[in-house]
Amino acid sequence: MIKAVIFDMDGVLIEAKDWHYESLNKALNLFGYEISRVDHLTTFDGLPTKMKLEMLSKEKGLPIELHSFINEMKQIYTIELIHQLCKPKFIHEYAVSTLKTNGYKLAVASNSIRKTIELMMEKSFLSKYMDIMLSNEDVTNAKPDPEIYITTIERLNLNPEECLILEDNENGIRAAKASKAHVMIVNDVYDVTLENITKRIKEIETNE
Repeated sequence: MIKAVIFDMDGVLIEAKDWHYESLNKALNLFGYEISRVDHLTTFDGLPTKMKLEMLSKEKGLPIELHSFINEMKQIYTIELIHQLCKPKFIHEYAVSTLKTNGYKLAVASNSIRKTIELMMEKSFLSKYMDIMLSNEDVTNAKPDPEIYITTIERLNLNPEECLILEDNENGIRAAKASKAHVMIVNDVYDVTLENITKRIKEIETNE
């Protein structure tokens, strides 16, 4: 029996992938660096900023001394975009509120920092439905390591087989599968509907 639904945030509950991409590039552009759209989609998608900067230092010679300042500027630019663009989506509030009413535990587990998660979830009116929200600051190893999902499941006092994780990118999917929980892969935020989640839960419970 599925007892909890765990959501990744960017690209699942919040259409924020481009916000992170644009914000980081805006900060990198200050020093003449940039991540291409192709690299963003194939390599960097879903990784925390810290890890992206470490990769850029190894691959493109980005000075390590700039990491802290670029990270800080990226967060400032991201928060500006959240205030401008982050709005509630009826399909999501309907889905999570109904799941909550039906007795499921709900959680968010994201590679974003805590401040960004709290702001996005608040602006989208989804915070009140979540039992817990975990960020990359709550774990030692970010996705694709499964630590954040394993920790979320433990804090919900459940077993992996009792949880369904919604993920959209390769790094997150790897983390979700490695946690031993069930996984629902979504293409974009519009796949995250009550109908699709309920259908996936029924598939899992029918096959058990």
